[in-house]
Amino acid sequence: MPEMSDSWDVQNGTIPDDDAEIIVRCRQGDKEAFALLVRRHQKKMLNIAYRMIGNYDEACDIVQEGFLSAYRAIGRFRGEARFSTWLCGIVVNHARTYLQQRAVQKRRLTVSLDDPASEGNEGLQRELSDPAISVHAKMEKRQLAERIQECLDRIDGDRRQVLILRDIQGLSYDEIGAALRLPRGTVRSRLFRARNELKDRLLKIFGELL
Repeated sequence: MPEMSDSWDVQNGTIPDDDAEIIVRCRQGDKEAFALLVRRHQKKMLNIAYRMIGNYDEACDIVQEGFLSAYRAIGRFRGEARFSTWLCGIVVNHARTYLQQRAVQKRRLTVSLDDPASEGNEGLQRELSDPAISVHAKMEKRQLAERIQECLDRIDGDRRQVLILRDIQGLSYDEIGAALRLPRGTVRSRLFRARNELKDRLLKIFGELL
């Protein structure tokens, strides 16, 4: 594999990227440079993971695994997509694997209907720590956020990840295609179905709240 130059451009088959110089340092063994990449992208990656699985602590674990995988594979990153897009694909794959494993475990275990609710609301609770918001308003906001997350959780995984990347994270169709290795048409069709499904579920929720 040829050495990666400090200047990436379309002529070399790569895409201009704000992280390019940092990645060059990473490929030269600079661990502090990779720590900088973590600081730059961890919040966005955590949001993606949390939205996919609905559990804050497990989302943190997934993001850690994603960054570790990225660190190990940084030598194979060729700049054909932005680093953030490439990293997003890694985190999504880890989240997808986690969801598959969780589904298998659920099939193997007998779950009581009296089990307590999921602990995956810690991240949302942290967002509601503003003392200016009344206790009642906090409860309403938390309940609504929980219901919306429940709607996301019930959307098929392949469609949900496209919806999260496009409508929550704001990635372009091409960036999503690069991250998930999907044709643009597949991205658009999955997004269309996911939006319709989410809309139907949200309308049902708001109907119950009125």
